[in-house]
Amino acid sequence: MVTTPAHLHSIIDHDGAVILDIPRNTITTLSPTGAYVWERLLQGLQVAAIISELAHDTGTDELVVAKDVEEFMEQLKSKQLVSL
Repeated sequence: MVTTPAHLHSIIDHDGAVILDIPRNTITTLSPTGAYVWERLLQGLQVAAIISELAHDTGTDELVVAKDVEEFMEQLKSKQLVSL
């Protein structure tokens, strides 16, 4: 299960997202696709469900989406924005 720290604040719109980590004094910006994934993580969706939904919504092969989303999740983890 993926979890996000409770102290993070984010703003999501059609242009992407901004994640503010106050204790670490960092701001992370996300592309619209990153914001799509982030928003669904906040809603409690599992990564597999997000991959399936994103592949369907974009008409992209699920294997391609899975690779990209897994890389994105590793980036979020390295910034301590999620726990896997």
